[in-house]
Amino acid sequence: MAGSKSGPKSGTVFVSGGSGYIAGFIIRQLVAEGWTVHTTIRNLAREAEVRAALGVDNSKVKFFAADLMSDAGWAEAMAGCSHVAHVASPLPSNAPKSDDELIIPARDGALRALKAAKAAGIKRFVMTSSMAAIAYGHPRSKTRFTEADWTNVDSPDAYAYVKSKTIAERAARDWVAAEGGDMEFVTVNPSLVLGPLQSGDFSTSLEAIKKLLEGSMPGLPNFGFGVVDVRDVADMHVRCLTAPNMANERFICSGPFLMMPEIAEILHAGLGPQARKVPKLRLPNWAVRLAALFDPIVRQVIGELGGRRESPADHAREVLGWVPRPVEESILDTARDMIRLGIVKV
Repeated sequence: MAGSKSGPKSGTVFVSGGSGYIAGFIIRQLVAEGWTVHTTIRNLAREAEVRAALGVDNSKVKFFAADLMSDAGWAEAMAGCSHVAHVASPLPSNAPKSDDELIIPARDGALRALKAAKAAGIKRFVMTSSMAAIAYGHPRSKTRFTEADWTNVDSPDAYAYVKSKTIAERAARDWVAAEGGDMEFVTVNPSLVLGPLQSGDFSTSLEAIKKLLEGSMPGLPNFGFGVVDVRDVADMHVRCLTAPNMANERFICSGPFLMMPEIAEILHAGLGPQARKVPKLRLPNWAVRLAALFDPIVRQVIGELGGRRESPADHAREVLGWVPRPVEESILDTARDMIRLGIVKV
């Protein structure tokens, strides 16, 4: 557990992708703990909107324009910072036309951020990776994963997003080993991120809850995912920024693995009549395979049917003292905010 030897509790941190779901919660926690934050958005025309969504002391957050695919702005954004949380990475809502649409910005963006961090004299670099870089492309008999596991990108089960996260994390680790000097590098690898929403501009990771609530799924497919709360993901990032001895660390950031019928059950139990459109019928695997012929999103996840990916966060509990909240809270907070903000009509 991170104790009294932990690093600074304040200073200036760079957080990439300031308009993103996870980044927003990281920025809120950092400001609450006394840090000043430099953050990037692609277009400064959105600054007022993002500030309003963050809802923190404006004097504690400074915005810069930068993009994963361009060198411009990164050096200015990191000037005067001691720590980096690199959160920005493409997360599409639709299947991309080619894998490179995701792989190139994810990998090149990570390397661009690392090079700028080294040039700026950054001491520690925390990168948001994913369970997508750990738990895919393995034999079906393997159902339990640890930080030692890596996704096999050559497997037919490794779709574009999975490849992008794996290739980006590997490229970052290779670069740090060769060029990083004494900069400490650590990754946080979250599973499916759920939790409260600050606005109607919501993350693709929440799409499964939206589809269940609006009844747009004809039934419940036999697949699932590890679930983690966005507030707990932010908390793990902040712990990684401040805990001692983080060089080359890697942390699974996940609560329990839930199948879609289990998530639907939580919604029914917690929301009552508001969950009336949430299906109860379980879809047979053949029906999902049939749907995959017509739906590219379903086609991406067909390899996950019936599979379990247990990924206990024991390492984060032991080293960081990280304890996630109950998964029911995360699922119901997501649903209630979607209803409150009018994202779904129930």
